[in-house]
This record gives sequence, C-alpha cells and structure tokens, in this order.
Amino acid sequence: MTSVERVVEYTELKSEAPLETQKRPPPDWPSQGMITFDRVNFFYSKDGPPVLKDINATFQPKEKVGIVGRTGAGKSSLVSALFRLAEPQGKIYIDGIVTSGLAYMTCARRFLFTDSVRKNLDPFNQHTDEDLWKALEEVQMKSVVEELPGKLETVLAESGSNFSMGQRQLLCLARAVLRKNRILIIDEATANVDPRTDELIQKTIREKFRDCTVLTIAHRLNTIIDSDRILVLDSGTIQELDGPFTLLQNKEGALYKMVQEMGQAEAAALLESAGR
Repeated sequence: MTSVERVVEYTELKSEAPLETQKRPPPDWPSQGMITFDRVNFFYSKDGPPVLKDINATFQPKEKVGIVGRTGAGKSSLVSALFRLAEPQGKIYIDGIVTSGLAYMTCARRFLFTDSVRKNLDPFNQHTDEDLWKALEEVQMKSVVEELPGKLETVLAESGSNFSMGQRQLLCLARAVLRKNRILIIDEATANVDPRTDELIQKTIREKFRDCTVLTIAHRLNTIIDSDRILVLDSGTIQELDGPFTLLQNKEGALYKMVQEMGQAEAAALLESAGR
C-alpha cells in the first residue's frame, strides 16, 4: 500500500501558482554570480528540526568556495535550500534578487533526465549541433558520445545509469559550459570516481569556470584546499568561513582538526597546497 499512500499524499500537496503568473528574473540573470544567505533556516518537514540554522554568508562573483563538514553537518541541505527543494525560511539572494519570489523552474533546471544526450545538454533546443559537440569536447566526452550507436540521440537510462558516475558528472559540466552559467554548484562532485576522472573534473572546473562563482561540497579535502575560501559546517551552523591558509593557522579550528586526522604526510601536503 506504500504506492497508494504516496499517490494520496501527492493529491494533497499544495499546487504551485501557474507559471505565467510567477515572477521571472531578467533574461541575463544571473549576470554576476553573487549569492547571499540572509538568516536562512531550512526544514525538510514542518514538524522536523531545522537542518540549517541562521545561515548568514555572502559569496562574491567568481569566488571559488569549498564547503566541508562531517556527515549530517548540512552540506547538501545548503544546496537544497539554494535550489528550493523545500522552501527555506529567511532570504537567499542571487545578484540581489530573492529566489523565493521566482518561478520554481528558474531554480531547478540542473538534473539529468531519461532522454537523449542532446536533450540533456540542450533541453530547450537553443544551440546548434556544433555547439553541443564543442561543449562535449571541452570536457573530453566527445569521443565517448561519438562511439555510442545513436551519438547525440542516444537515450540516457534512468538517472543516466548507462554512463559511469564520472561521465554523468562530465555531461553536467558540458551542459554548464554550453549554458555559460555564472554559478556552478557541485555536490560531492568527485565521490566514487577514479583519480584520473577526478583530476579531469577539477581541471575542467578550473579552466572553463574561472569566471563563475563555484560552490563545491567536498568529499575530498584536496579538491577544495586551494579554494578562495572554505566554509565549515557543523550541525547546520557555520563554524568557520575564511581562506584555507588562514583557517589552517588556527590549531583549535575545525578545518585544522579535519586535516590533521588525515595523517601527517597528507596534512603537510594540504597545508602546502593551501599556502600557494
């Protein structure tokens, strides 16, 4: 009866306002990529506890920010609040516009669907085939797609399961390259991928998104240790937010303790990377 319960629950959900009545931002939004969290609290259910508590932070245009914390610290919830997977309390601004006042689909066009490679890269048919192939080439996925029987018309299985984890992430990066997004949000981008793909993803981010604001939820500290700033979360609150080298000078700090737990050699390498 679980399926029946879910269907009944969906029938009772509050409907969104018609799309034509919802507020839309300017066509070039976001043009800068500034993100501001203003006293944001976030709940997954009305009766549940807050998973984010009084978050106040501003991420500047083109800034690269690594987000770290132990399991359950609230890292993924920060992304959920930004994409409005549930409506947060408080205000989130992107280039000065409050996201809660916008049409939901404006904030939620960032997933892989069971459709062709073409539709996943260009869901609104805004680009030429040449543009699509160029974007795939820039993330080193062109040869992979060329070898597929249907090439751009190859249909992705559910959740993209006919591609490896790394290839799915590269397809998402290709779409971001194509759309020239000013903001890139990466949640556990390099988890469960081999070191070569990890290196390729990091290289692509550094080269193709240098003019974008990039928030990276880190699975491996070495992938974000050279970020402009690092945000450390704990139990839904901000513990630290500063440059990595500055944070690692504080031997009582949360980031310093996380780095030391990785062993003396790894800690020394991370400190060296942070100081570059």
